[in-house]
Amino acid sequence: MALHKDEVLNSLAATANVAQFVSFRPLSKGGLSQSYCRVTGYPENYRFGDVKEAVAALLAASSDRMVNVRSYEPNSPRSREFIYGLETADAVLETIARLANENLHLIVNETIDIHDGGVSGVLQGQLIEFAPDDTPRCVEKPGIASLPVYMGERILHTVYGFSPDLNFPPNARVEFSIHPRARGYHHRHTIVWEFEPDVADFLPAAVYWPNRFSQHVGDKVYGLLVADSLGLPVPKTTVIARRTAPFTFGRETGSAEVWTRTSPREPQPGLYTTVKGWIDPFALLSKEDPNGENLRSVLCQAAVRAKFSGAAVAGAKGHVIIEGRRGEGDLFMLGHQPPESLPSFVVENVQATYKVLSNRLGPVRFEWVHDGDIVWIVQLHCGATGSEADVVVPGEARSWIEFDVAEGLDALRRKLISVEDDQGLLILGEVGLTSHVADLLRKAKHPARLKAKSTI
Repeated sequence: MALHKDEVLNSLAATANVAQFVSFRPLSKGGLSQSYCRVTGYPENYRFGDVKEAVAALLAASSDRMVNVRSYEPNSPRSREFIYGLETADAVLETIARLANENLHLIVNETIDIHDGGVSGVLQGQLIEFAPDDTPRCVEKPGIASLPVYMGERILHTVYGFSPDLNFPPNARVEFSIHPRARGYHHRHTIVWEFEPDVADFLPAAVYWPNRFSQHVGDKVYGLLVADSLGLPVPKTTVIARRTAPFTFGRETGSAEVWTRTSPREPQPGLYTTVKGWIDPFALLSKEDPNGENLRSVLCQAAVRAKFSGAAVAGAKGHVIIEGRRGEGDLFMLGHQPPESLPSFVVENVQATYKVLSNRLGPVRFEWVHDGDIVWIVQLHCGATGSEADVVVPGEARSWIEFDVAEGLDALRRKLISVEDDQGLLILGEVGLTSHVADLLRKAKHPARLKAKSTI
């Protein structure tokens, strides 16, 4: 016979960290009987005098002085109504009375702030999914981070500085939350909310971003975390984020120089600062994103002694486009320099890196730096582009508007605002299909083609 949810929590509390709780089972005529409890300062499964006393004790012990009420049917593996963040005993008692009249089983547990910079999610088999600013029910909504367990746990350890306490059998389903401050009955960083044994142990991860967690730490940061979790060379990077404590990952490059890079919520090719050398991150955030709506973090990234730099993208029909130049690639990426012919060994090394990434993630695009021996990844994004030869964005248009790449990215952004739905762009000048110019055109989704400048 399957255990009730409160029986599972009671069993879990022996080893796992659960939120403080008191549970009740329905009696006739809307009455309730206490079944289990874990409240700090009281003996295990202490019997309170009545529901009111139990609720008062739990509210007093809760770190945020709030509780949730979860209702369920004993023969159902999923919860019924879930009420979050009740602050007064009267509100809790009113909710309990209403649900008890429906003959439901109830668990009242302390509220743990979902907006503390941590995440909530579900672990099932070899799949982990999570998002910030939500309960474990986030997995029922769009935009979650979905990763194989080995990647997800490494990313979470990197960002928060501790490994999630999720050592459960491979065929279990576990609802959890992770918090920068220790919380719960055992005062740890990981809270286990629900546990179900014997569920499907293989679910494929849909690794994609932007997602809610990549927006939480910054798109550029998330892409580098994914590359690092796969064991690929990422320059040592310290992240100063708005909503998490600073954290560091990646490898030493052998250079004492650094780059300062901004990381927006979602890709904004060439819009925000990337500069060699260290600049004040707080002044930078204040200047470029004073409302805190777009830039999620600033990166201090070890420089690579660049012999070649460039980008690789998945083009049409699975073809990989690799472009770059000798030396550093910032001017190439901004469209100020055209691509050069690259040595065959550099192309082969970048192709091998692309193969490793695409085997795990599907089509990708990334910026790379080659130091003569190693291909370093300095940006990573997922998805194919559709670009091929002189076609940046495939499609036909009623009319075509010319734009000279010499005018720069800001001018291109302004131009794109005025382009109508049935118009396309002819890009004049030499520019790489992997440059930020091409990225911006693909994001706008208007048909776009490259056109050589007239020399007359």
